[in-house]
Amino acid sequence: MTEQNSALRLRKRGTRFEVAPAPYTPAAHNEVVVRVRAIAVNPVDAIPGLAYHLIFPWLKFPAVIGSDVAGEVVEVGPGVTRLRPGDRVLGHAVGVERSRNRAAEGAFQQYVVLMQHMVSPLPEALPFEQAAVLPLTLSTAATGLFQKDHLALALPTADAADRSETVLVWGGSTSVGSNAIQLAGHAGYKVVSTASPRNFDYLRSLGVAETVDRNSPTAVDEIVERIGDSPLAGTLAIGNGSLKPTIAIAARTTGGKRIASAMPSLLTRIQSWRAPRLGVTVSAIWGGTLKDNEIGPAIYADFLPTALASGTYQAAPEARVVGHGLATIPDALQQLKKGVSAKKLVVTV
Repeated sequence: MTEQNSALRLRKRGTRFEVAPAPYTPAAHNEVVVRVRAIAVNPVDAIPGLAYHLIFPWLKFPAVIGSDVAGEVVEVGPGVTRLRPGDRVLGHAVGVERSRNRAAEGAFQQYVVLMQHMVSPLPEALPFEQAAVLPLTLSTAATGLFQKDHLALALPTADAADRSETVLVWGGSTSVGSNAIQLAGHAGYKVVSTASPRNFDYLRSLGVAETVDRNSPTAVDEIVERIGDSPLAGTLAIGNGSLKPTIAIAARTTGGKRIASAMPSLLTRIQSWRAPRLGVTVSAIWGGTLKDNEIGPAIYADFLPTALASGTYQAAPEARVVGHGLATIPDALQQLKKGVSAKKLVVTV
């Protein structure tokens, strides 16, 4: 394979990017190479220098970062049995993970290497730019909901039975929340969620049973009332300020006392200091860990392909295309810093 690759490289810790030629890396065992057609950006991609150093101290520079891609498979490595060249796919690029840590697996390039169990085929009707909104936030939600070190819920299936338990998703209109709602629903749980009232209809379209205004002064009481006698299976806390109310809710309801936090580990530890006194356990999610356990293939290989093909799972939130070409990604990151609600920013390639 002699494809010409190019990448948006991060030259040092911070946000100084440059587009430059990059090696084409062939697929190794259980890997595929994907010609990228769309890339979504995430807040972690836009972290400033000092914070980036703290979160990714192992990262080699110049680095190719980014997680969310959709495109076509151009090469499969030994051991790959479920994908073939020409397949339309989405995938979670894991190049910034400590155990991978190589530019070939970063999303911000034309040809990216992906682990086959972190890739899902796409139905023809799903555009690349909409599919690209899923990977990192899907992985983050799945990690929090299903990994044994977090909520350890039952896995999603095509026809899950009603479990008569409730999952609370605080921050349902976020990208992580949009996926958590659907995953929990497909696992048979009733979902109660928070958002701004303007996003209530959006949450209901994803399967939420009860919605509460996150800014309401009585939000905790309202959620406890809506959960009622149904045991709380667990809580996903998304966004700054989510831990205080979710800890209070978990302490007042029956069932699961576990909260999985989508905030960084340090902030989670600081803001959850009172949880143990109330009998509540709080854990911090790292969205890439499912690549190393049974949850990764359970989501990307066993569940998502069928769910997308049948239309029972939405690629959500809505994609907003804000540029074309690798050189427009820094502008997309700047737009992301201004805030986005119930949408995700995407660049086509």
